[in-house]
Amino acid sequence: MLQDAIAIRHYQKITDSLVEMSERGYRTTDEMRLFLDGYLSALRFSNAVEIHHIHRLEEEIIRFVYDSSNFASPYEFEMEVDRGER
Repeated sequence: MLQDAIAIRHYQKITDSLVEMSERGYRTTDEMRLFLDGYLSALRFSNAVEIHHIHRLEEEIIRFVYDSSNFASPYEFEMEVDRGER
């Protein structure tokens, strides 16, 4: 669990961007991982966040990326529920 306020803000920015990328059609984890690697590299280069917080942030984001429910559209779920009731 992230506890550093700056790391939490970066987590929110990254996850929002990843969901937006998914909606635009970038659905492979390779594409998302490339984005994540670039973002984390920029954080390391700028010294904006301490290194141990960056490692923890990376672990949390990787968990987020591999959980497919984070990228499921709420409309897809509604359609599945409607089909099941009939």
